[in-house]
Amino acid sequence: MEIVFATNNLNKLKEVQSIMPTHIKLLSLKDIGCFEDVPETQNTIEGNAIQKAEYVKTQFGHDCFADDTGLEVAVLDGSPGVYSARYAGAQRSAEDNMTKLLSELQNKPNRSAQFKTVIALSLNNELHTFTGICKGAIIEEKLGEKGFGYDPVFLPDGHNQTFAEMDLALKNTIGHRGKAISQLIHFLNRDIT
Repeated sequence: MEIVFATNNLNKLKEVQSIMPTHIKLLSLKDIGCFEDVPETQNTIEGNAIQKAEYVKTQFGHDCFADDTGLEVAVLDGSPGVYSARYAGAQRSAEDNMTKLLSELQNKPNRSAQFKTVIALSLNNELHTFTGICKGAIIEEKLGEKGFGYDPVFLPDGHNQTFAEMDLALKNTIGHRGKAISQLIHFLNRDIT
């Protein structure tokens, strides 16, 4: 089975490819000749995932799935949320985003947060969504060199390493994207057998 993962983020692609079963061949946007920016103009994480999946299906005719992820911080009323990638501006700099977040959380005792991933799957002209959530807290300084995005400042509940300190296998097991992807894989396996 071939399916497109509608992302230009090579880190995400690598993360997801590492947990996909061998009978599912993952194609990138580049593989199908999609070089334009896939629109993400919705005001919810779920809305963006659906918009991206439907765009690729409509424009390129391939079954595909797309994800959108946001970091939701309790004391910031769920921000940065759907704007996580552009939190500190259109340049989409992870460093700038983390700096802004840490600045806004200074002197705030409640640092609880969660990562939320929604995957939208467009398959056989039907749309399905899968949601993964990982609860944790924002620490006061960046730790770790692995991962991407907010990983160096996010400490998942029950663990003593940030996402940026963890190996990929553990992050995929406990993380928001891994949880959503495992629901997707379970669904695809059911669909095939």
